[in-house]
Amino acid sequence: MSRQNKFIAVLFALCAVFWVLAAIHPFDRQAWLLENILLVLFVLALSLTYRRLQLSNASYIFIALFVILHIIGAHYTFAKMPLGLWAKHFFGFSRNHLDRIAHFGFGFFLAFPVRELLLRFSGIQRAWSFRLPPAIILAISGFFEILESIVAETVAPGKGVEWLGGQGDEWDAQNDMLAALLGAFVMMAAVRLITRKGTQR
Repeated sequence: MSRQNKFIAVLFALCAVFWVLAAIHPFDRQAWLLENILLVLFVLALSLTYRRLQLSNASYIFIALFVILHIIGAHYTFAKMPLGLWAKHFFGFSRNHLDRIAHFGFGFFLAFPVRELLLRFSGIQRAWSFRLPPAIILAISGFFEILESIVAETVAPGKGVEWLGGQGDEWDAQNDMLAALLGAFVMMAAVRLITRKGTQR
């Protein structure tokens, strides 16, 4: 087994441990199952395409961090994550903002591997490799918000935003998409700054 394969195996094992622990008495079993359908499909797709994609260790670290964040959020349901509830009461926030942080993390952690895939397979110019990932993240985020709303209406008719953890925000989907977009922008700005410094040395 190569060094990278061992590294990825460690990351997979770490995520698996978090997943098993999170599967024990989640706050809402139905919500947990629905949240994990897409996660399992995502991990399965990564496993099946691993030899073809051969992403960098950095990309796999970011993917693992996103997976762990999603696992924790699915266990508590994102709107009921304890740290966010504490911050809500301590600072007098109107809502549990860890939901937004999770969407920010989606954009932040996954923009890096998206850029890597674009550079490897699309043949785009380097400048576009910083512009397209946020657009792709926004599109994926919008697609999943639509998918979530369809599932919510099927599973819990009439509850809509409440069932999805919108916490009374009728613009919850749009704000989640904005958070993901901002996360992607922050990651691309950081990568651009780091790569620019690297070329100047």
